[in-house]
Amino acid sequence: MLRKLYDWVLHWAETPYGSWALFILAFAESSFFPVPPDVLLIALAISIPARAFRYALICSVGSVLGGMAGYIIGFEFMDIVGFRILNFYGLMDKYETIGNLYERYNAWAVGIAGFTPIPYKVFTISAGAFKINFPIFLVASIVSRSVRFFLVGWLIYKFGAEIRSFIDRYFNILSVVFMILLIGGFILIKWIF
Repeated sequence: MLRKLYDWVLHWAETPYGSWALFILAFAESSFFPVPPDVLLIALAISIPARAFRYALICSVGSVLGGMAGYIIGFEFMDIVGFRILNFYGLMDKYETIGNLYERYNAWAVGIAGFTPIPYKVFTISAGAFKINFPIFLVASIVSRSVRFFLVGWLIYKFGAEIRSFIDRYFNILSVVFMILLIGGFILIKWIF
C-alpha cells in the first residue's frame, strides 16, 4: 500500500498540479494538517532533480505562509480552533510548557520546531496564542523551514538518480524510519516538554 502511495505521489511531478499540491500540503501542515510536506517534496524533486530547488522554494513559501496562518489561529482564534487542534494532537497538557519555551528561547523554539520532525503546527499556533513577537517568529520560520527544505532539495539535486534508486531499493525501511521520526516528534513534545 505504501508503495502505491509513493508511486501515486511521484506521478504529481508529471502533472501541472504537482507544485500546487506541494504548496497546499506545506501550507496545511504548518497550521493544522498532520502529514509533513517532505514526502511530496522528495517525490517531486526525485522525479525531476533539476527542479529540486524550485520545489524547495515552493515548499518553503507554503510552509511559512501556513505558519503565519497557524500564528493567526493562535492569536485570534485560540478558543475556537487552536485548543481543538492542540487537543487533537494530545498536547493540551504541554501548552503552558511550550509557552515557557517561548519565554526562554523565543526564536530558537520556533527555529528548532521548524527544522526538526517536531510538529511545527503546534509551535505556530502556540506562538500566536502566547503573542510572541511576530517579526521574530517570521524570521525564525523563514530560516528554519528554508534550511530544512533546501537541504532536502540540494541532496536530491546533487545525488538525483542515486537517491532515487536508493529510495526505491530501501523504500520499506525508509518509510518505517520516516514514520518513527514523525511519531517521535509528537512523543518528544508530549513527554519532554
